[in-house]
Amino acid sequence: CLSKEFSSASTTTTVGTVTSRVTRNGDAVMEKDLLNHEDLAGDRGMIDDIFDETYREKEGPKPPMRYVWRNIILMSLLHLGAIFGLTLIPSAKIQTLAWAVLCFLLSALGITAGSHRLWSHRSYKATLPLRIFLTIANSMAFQNDIYEWVRDHRVHHKFSETDADPHNAMRGFFFSHIGWLLVRKHPDVIEKGQKLDLSDIKADKVVMFQRRYYKPSVVLLCFTLPTVVPWYFWDESLVISFFIPAILRYTVGLNATWLVNSAAHMFGNRPYDQHINPRENPLVSLGALGEGFHNYHHTFPYDYSTSEFGWRFNLTTAFIDLMCLLGLASDRKKVSKEVILARKMRTGDGSHKSG
Repeated sequence: CLSKEFSSASTTTTVGTVTSRVTRNGDAVMEKDLLNHEDLAGDRGMIDDIFDETYREKEGPKPPMRYVWRNIILMSLLHLGAIFGLTLIPSAKIQTLAWAVLCFLLSALGITAGSHRLWSHRSYKATLPLRIFLTIANSMAFQNDIYEWVRDHRVHHKFSETDADPHNAMRGFFFSHIGWLLVRKHPDVIEKGQKLDLSDIKADKVVMFQRRYYKPSVVLLCFTLPTVVPWYFWDESLVISFFIPAILRYTVGLNATWLVNSAAHMFGNRPYDQHINPRENPLVSLGALGEGFHNYHHTFPYDYSTSEFGWRFNLTTAFIDLMCLLGLASDRKKVSKEVILARKMRTGDGSHKSG
């Protein structure tokens, strides 16, 4: 199982370097040549998840907020249904609760290991069977098809915390959490999204098959399957089967993902780069299977683990490692410890020193 570590010793993909000073033992200073982002991104065949320093927001008044009432009504009903699902938990069979947890984990992996780490960032490679599994899990998650998810996420990284960021955290917690789905996109989000190179996604037949049949796949995998299994196999009531493994599980999954956009952009420390907004948030990592190490992730978006701590609070990394062990995944991209330390020393907020 191949794993590629990026460090000063890696020369096969190096074109340019940036120099950083690492201070050790108080006064010993060593020069280290570190790979720059473009070189590492080039090794993956893409650079569209690297922050664009040249982008400037347009001057003048912001475009008016245009509400999407269909989304507002549906999201309100969904969350009311989830609250009702919560009240049904004491009446549910233990098998039903276990099934709901399993559906949550599967759907979450469809986002974290699938549309995020595999397709958005190309941080590892997956065989056809694994890509099919992650696509099925992604439809169970129902957070837009993979193509659309990747497009919005690459725009988010390339233009983070600007008008071109779909869930710009500078517009407040509510907007970055759910509000961005309740209003029309800022024109810059649409414009920049159209200019991204998504040829790698278009070339993936599994992704494009899902896009073609996305709506029926969601009806089947996000709502029908989670409901039918407990009702059919252990005689759970249809109401409980629908409102817990389907509605409540789906709503919790959505909010776990949204917290990466909101809480992990606002609350926590910044040991890798204090000049960007994303933070390290262990609580978000617990709920989102490892996606809360967000200061690290925005500093090194090409790292398959989105963290320097391996499996700690990071079930997705453990899953990818298991897939690698089984021969279903390969070529995991990982940043070396010396590069991470140099970046902490150069741009971090110093919080790494206190552990």
